[in-house]
Amino acid sequence: MTISETQAQLEAIRHALDGLVREVQTVIVGQDEVLRGILTCLLAGGHGLLEGVPGLGKTLMIRTLASAVDLGFARIQFTPDLMPADIVGTSVLVDRPDGGRELQFQPGPLFANIVLADEINRATPKTQSALLEAMAEGQVTAGGKTRPLPEPFLVLATQNPLEMEGTYPLPEAQLDRFLFKIDVPFPGEQELLQILERTTGTRSQQPNRVLTGAQLLQMRAFVRAIPVAPTLSRYVVRVLRATHPDDPHATDLVKRYVRFGGSPRGAQAILLAARIRSLLDGRKTPSIDDVRAVAPQALRHRVILNFEGEAEGVAIDKVLAQVLSGVPTD
Repeated sequence: MTISETQAQLEAIRHALDGLVREVQTVIVGQDEVLRGILTCLLAGGHGLLEGVPGLGKTLMIRTLASAVDLGFARIQFTPDLMPADIVGTSVLVDRPDGGRELQFQPGPLFANIVLADEINRATPKTQSALLEAMAEGQVTAGGKTRPLPEPFLVLATQNPLEMEGTYPLPEAQLDRFLFKIDVPFPGEQELLQILERTTGTRSQQPNRVLTGAQLLQMRAFVRAIPVAPTLSRYVVRVLRATHPDDPHATDLVKRYVRFGGSPRGAQAILLAARIRSLLDGRKTPSIDDVRAVAPQALRHRVILNFEGEAEGVAIDKVLAQVLSGVPTD
């Protein structure tokens, strides 16, 4: 592909993504960085975890995005009594045309392209383990068989950090399967005024479908073909290693408060997300600024604090900020 063809394809993808963002913004007020994070997950083929207090529009944003993309969508409300078969599916006895009976598999809500896992930390570990196989392998095991999930497949999960009663914290292995952990902030004054105007009047806006599954898969392939300078890859590796307390580049906060640093999936997430950020901004290749912008979302759920860090309420983003400012770029 020539340089002009690559530039033309980049512009076409940017135009399509701008249209998708505009459609979502007909319903959602503000939260631009949150939306960019979800788009990054969509383009990278990685799952996203959204954390914020109730009422900030996490569920509405995911539902609106799914409506604007021509893909299968399912919503699962996680509760303590939810069983693996409720999300994966089960085999039921059905009548055959010849009068006999047979077991037939009835797929559960996981068999969709975009799955909204609402309040994921309310499910028991047994149900969470069933979801882990789907997130990790793109398949589920049910009825004695391994069944592939539709392609593309994306889990966008939400959790409430305030009400912890009756919740089951996600294990580190499952957290590591999320490309991004996205913090959803409280809206500002002007955004709150717009929310009131849109939600308490007669206006009702539904987004149009502006992106197909085939287009999305083409975009994912283009993202992975975006060139990355070797120096940038080395910087990403140094950043990841600096989150480990025994690394030479580890900062004071890491050495004091961190028990485990980020996994290799963290570096993969950073590099993919940096590519996507450069694409969204219309640039041909990512920079160190892109890495620094996406690293907190890619690492905040992968870096585990020790007991002292938990007891003192150390903010993981503060630890990561010191890492990003302390790791040399050359």
